[in-house]
Amino acid sequence: MLHDMSTTPETTAERSAEQVNEEIRALWFRSGGTLSMEERREYQRLVLEWAAASPDPTQVA
Repeated sequence: MLHDMSTTPETTAERSAEQVNEEIRALWFRSGGTLSMEERREYQRLVLEWAAASPDPTQVA
């Protein structure tokens, strides 16, 4: 039996910087302060997501 694979990326709901920051804190807490290689990749992904979600300070009135 074949399964269809979508060729369009799934849209994910954008999270606020605060939500992503909370996940970063949880990652550090779970790791005990030392990240494995897999956790480092996750951390890097989260930091990029956090930066994208953070308001641009030059755009704040």
